[in-house]
Amino acid sequence: MTFGTWLLTIFSGRFVGADELGNRYYRMRKRGSMLRERRWVVYKGEAEGSKVPPMWHAWLSHTIAEPPFAKSTTRATWRQPHLPNLTGTSEAYQPPGAVKKAAKPQDHEPWKPN
Repeated sequence: MTFGTWLLTIFSGRFVGADELGNRYYRMRKRGSMLRERRWVVYKGEAEGSKVPPMWHAWLSHTIAEPPFAKSTTRATWRQPHLPNLTGTSEAYQPPGAVKKAAKPQDHEPWKPN
């Protein structure tokens, strides 16, 4: 969390709820010329956008009006637990038959201006 977000959360934020991953959600009522209330999330651990569950994302983006904790919290048996975005890591998905090419230390010659 940045210092500015921390200050906003302390002085203006009203706690709304938390999700199963430990992320905490806040809101600030609209004031003056603001068109709608401001909503934000304080992540538990590393700030990673893929950590926000779909229903909380819908609330953050003003798609639904009420926070999702008011709805049923039962999880369908076929749903898998959340995984963070692994793109760019060694754990990233590789389709069957894909060849993992090891990067060479330097496979090109850098350009040098005259």
